[in-house]
Amino acid sequence: MSDHSDNPCLSCGACCMTYRVSFYWADGDARGLPPALTERVNAHIACMAGTNSNTPRCAALETGPGGHVACRVYAQRPDPCREVQVGDDKCRHARARHGLPALS
Repeated sequence: MSDHSDNPCLSCGACCMTYRVSFYWADGDARGLPPALTERVNAHIACMAGTNSNTPRCAALETGPGGHVACRVYAQRPDPCREVQVGDDKCRHARARHGLPALS
């Protein structure tokens, strides 16, 4: 997918502000995630910094001019981020939570 019109995930951010993104701690290192953008949950599990709270907001989510959002580490994102698909149940739930219309 080459641009924002092809991939709405590159300009949405709803999932990044809805879910805890947890993964086996070594997966972050293997993907090259900057340590400052992850935090340890326990001895085996890490998560994207900022997503382990009652009001999650991933530290990798940037807000740009006009309120546009983008993931700073999209190419390196962990598996839980990759598993959410445009228009699936998790996508619909996250978008609805933030007052955004569902995607097909």
